[in-house]
Amino acid sequence: MGMVHTVGLVLHPERDSEAAVDTIVGWAGRRGGAVLGLPDEIGRIDCSAVAVEAAALAERADLLVSLGGDGTMLRSMRLAAGAATPVLGVNLGRLGFLAEIDVDGLADALTSIDEHRYQVEPRMAVCMRLPGGRVVSAFNDIALVRMPGDGLAAVEVAVQGHPFVRYAGDAVIVATSTGSTAYSYSAGGPIVSPAVEGFLVVPAAAHSTFNRAVMLSADEDVDLTLLPTSGTLAVEVDGGVAAELKAGDRLRVTAARGAARVVRLGGTTFYERARRKLRVSGSAEAD
Repeated sequence: MGMVHTVGLVLHPERDSEAAVDTIVGWAGRRGGAVLGLPDEIGRIDCSAVAVEAAALAERADLLVSLGGDGTMLRSMRLAAGAATPVLGVNLGRLGFLAEIDVDGLADALTSIDEHRYQVEPRMAVCMRLPGGRVVSAFNDIALVRMPGDGLAAVEVAVQGHPFVRYAGDAVIVATSTGSTAYSYSAGGPIVSPAVEGFLVVPAAAHSTFNRAVMLSADEDVDLTLLPTSGTLAVEVDGGVAAELKAGDRLRVTAARGAARVVRLGGTTFYERARRKLRVSGSAEAD
């Protein structure tokens, strides 16, 4: 008995996904299965997928298929957060880190998953409690970013209740291992294997004496406090603005292990994708 009876779709807002959707609908139809999608997304294309609300998509689907790039994949992972539903990333554009296959391999990939010939890669999320109690979570990063024309991001980092370092810069980034190749990397942070359960705190364009990234365990609680000298900061969650902060605000950061499950079929490794995406060349040799 196959494992995939219902497929949930998550579509890129602009890229052409019609061929991929047709493949999924055809594959499911031949097996008597169903295809679900978000109303505003499947409404853009002519297909037989059934519209359901976001809260029901991962709950009702045996598999979520993300059609787009890394941004769409991150959104799919947030939709599936806390559920057991695995997420398959299908690349519709430039090579990313999270997508597993291209469209031409989609039918074979669905059959492999249906026949249990795949692996699941757990991905950790980082959670931040904002002033007022609201909690936001990200699979790449949460960044505290200076507002244009305002002061620097001046932030104290405390670990397990003990002050450790103060950063001042254009931003302070809290990144998962998954997000180590995104904003954190561009700010000078290290590449971290997605198998590592921990998170980074990285200053961007640091003006402080200490400008190094800090790697923390998923078991450690971290408090970020905006110093009196800090300007107003935007909270960016996986690239989208979620809130604004002011001097004196305090944020609690925690990790959520295995918050999403990414499908891997064994075609490439994280390091192969990193070499291509980041243009990592061979090591230099000393004369």
